[in-house]
Amino acid sequence: MAERATGAPEEDRPGFELPLLLFAGFRSIIDELHHGLAEQGHAGVRPAYGYALQAVGRDGATASEIGRRLGVSKQAAGKTVERLEGLGYVERVDDPQDGRRKLVRLTARGIDVLVRSAEGFDRLRARWVEALGADRVRAMEDDLRAMVSPGALRLDAQSWFAG
Repeated sequence: MAERATGAPEEDRPGFELPLLLFAGFRSIIDELHHGLAEQGHAGVRPAYGYALQAVGRDGATASEIGRRLGVSKQAAGKTVERLEGLGYVERVDDPQDGRRKLVRLTARGIDVLVRSAEGFDRLRARWVEALGADRVRAMEDDLRAMVSPGALRLDAQSWFAG
């Protein structure tokens, strides 16, 4: 009978606790990242915007392509693009391969927030490594990869967080 640090038997742990702990860990990382981004001049960025900026990609994308990548309608993607454009993270330009279409591209500000986000995630992971140890963090990541179904790490997770 395995016991946790509190001394309670393993089977006394309620099943609902695992997803809540996973979500709380996710929230603590995301909230801290966004607090840092706000301090660095990106106060208007919401967690869902990071997925949308990733969906735009380095080469840009049409609203339809962004919608497909996020798993949302073209209209929902268009609204997100409007918000990102208003914040200065993307711009719409004529598609060089088809003048009838508009291409959404990252601006320098959009690239900056993605770079700062990546650096922030690295810093936060390093803090977890400092607190828990590299072996435990690596084992946790490996265990989560083993338990997550193939294809579960998709950009359409954005639809979970849109109001």
